[in-house]
Amino acid sequence: MRVSRMRTARATARAKRSLAGPAPLAIVAAVTLSLSISAQGGTSKALTRSGGVPTFQADVSWPQKLPNNWVMGVPSWVAVDRRDHVWVLHRPRTVSTADRARAAPPVLEFDDAGKFVQAWGGPSDRYEWPDLEHGIFVDHQERVWIGGINPIAGAEGSQRWDDMLLTFTRTGMFVRQIGRRDKSGGNEDTKNLKRPADVFVNPRTHEAFVADGYGNRRVLVLDADTGAFKRMWGAFGNRPVDAPPLPPGVRRPVPPLLTEGPGPDQFDVVHALILSSDGLAYVADRQNRRIQVFTLEGRFLTQVFINRTGPYPRTGSGLAFSPDTQQQFMYVADFDNGQVVIVNRRTLDVVGSFGRRGSSPGEFQSLHNIAADSKGNLYTAEVGSGSRVQKFRFQGLSGSNGR
Repeated sequence: MRVSRMRTARATARAKRSLAGPAPLAIVAAVTLSLSISAQGGTSKALTRSGGVPTFQADVSWPQKLPNNWVMGVPSWVAVDRRDHVWVLHRPRTVSTADRARAAPPVLEFDDAGKFVQAWGGPSDRYEWPDLEHGIFVDHQERVWIGGINPIAGAEGSQRWDDMLLTFTRTGMFVRQIGRRDKSGGNEDTKNLKRPADVFVNPRTHEAFVADGYGNRRVLVLDADTGAFKRMWGAFGNRPVDAPPLPPGVRRPVPPLLTEGPGPDQFDVVHALILSSDGLAYVADRQNRRIQVFTLEGRFLTQVFINRTGPYPRTGSGLAFSPDTQQQFMYVADFDNGQVVIVNRRTLDVVGSFGRRGSSPGEFQSLHNIAADSKGNLYTAEVGSGSRVQKFRFQGLSGSNGR
């Protein structure tokens, strides 16, 4: 981070109260980057000081056909494990009525070439499977974490609340359930979640960082081995407070667009998060079009807006890092604008983008999530009318080796 940003962040932290303090919430002064880019096709032409930005080519052969004449529903999330196998969580309830009997199990594993490896998951009397699947993460111990966001538009079904996280072994054996369906007491509840969107497990501390963000408005940190509560925080490190209640099944409305200033002092939809190797937490606040950066203890450092003044209301939907030692680049799934935004992770400067709205290979409709493998390849999941996963092969940096 730049020195000026760190100084501002320290001043911001001193001005804020702790999570347990009684003072009312307030918008704090924050160093903010208000960056806006437009959708574009092909690879980015912008150059960084180090010589270029990553370029990619869509791999139309990935993934290969599923066995057993199976059909995939809407793929909600993708994750990459330490073997570079790609995990896709999809929504079997979204398969058409005519094909419902051929719906694949919700958890699908592929190798990096797109070859099917295994499938498992679904309701059981041993645990409460989410009624609307959302996020999947495979940790350093090959435990598979799964969360859901029911009730919300996207699939026919119940009005039950997915207030839990599930963990399994990589072969689908049940390990643990954290929280219970329909039991959330809101942001103050440390035993239940409320429609959690994403998880990232820190292999050094065995802590699970949860984007508890469709029903609640917080980052929740749990012991990854026991599920015990460790800490939590909201936007700017503020104490998270409950949003006004809505009728069952009604989406929280998109907040008013604020094109200046630091933005709201509470998260809206905490949709994704990722931890860097140098000990920072990056949190995607999708409806507020921003990514906030924290220490692992929850101290706010800085933020960046993605397409803040653009025409579409949801931008930061998913996050991934380039696999180099410094994790130089952060990839942001720009949900409504149909592009992957490339950000210099340390400076938070937007240095390029690729993709545009559309249904052709390399284009996106409702770009929901993104993941990277150890070779620098990217994998994306599209919900809504997009309803597909894509692979983008890393082609090197623009402006280098004759490119």
